[in-house]
Order: sequence, then C-alpha cells, then structure tokens
Amino acid sequence: MKIKDSDIHHHLNVRMLQRGISKEEIEITINKGWSVEDVKEGTIGKTFVFPYNNYWEGKYYKEKEVTAYYKMKEEKIILLTTKARYGKSFKKGGH
Repeated sequence: MKIKDSDIHHHLNVRMLQRGISKEEIEITINKGWSVEDVKEGTIGKTFVFPYNNYWEGKYYKEKEVTAYYKMKEEKIILLTTKARYGKSFKKGGH
C-alpha cells in the first residue's frame, strides 16, 4: 500500500514531526508490520521495529518502534494517528 501526502492530514503531520516519524516509516509499518491488539472495532493497527542507532531528544537509541492506526474505506486508507517509542529489544513480529 502506498501512502500519499494527501493521506496525511495536517494534525497527523504535526504529530509525526513531534514524534520523529516519516511517511516512509508509516508505509513500511502498514505493509510489513504486525497487527496490534489495542485497537477499537473497525480500526487497524500495525507495528514495526526499525533499527535506529541514533539520538532522539539528546539520548541514544538502538531501535524505534512505529505504530500506525488507520481505517480502510472503499480501498482508501484513512490514517488516524501514529506513535513512536525509542529504545532497544522491542518484541518483533507480534511475538
């Protein structure tokens, strides 16, 4: 699934910038990530862990876990929100 700039509304774009999440990371998360359980009915949630090996807000982190929440309407994606956690040894593959 390809994410277009028009799929990202202004409020979500602001949150992505605050959380250090790129459009490409959302796309990878949706396409290659695993399902999350903390979703409301009718909402899809996917998580993916990226190697990070960089600094975020002054602290070094090995990994970044990105979660995207969205809905599908007539084969169109409606992105709701995204979140990121920085750390190491995140569970991968939904295990």
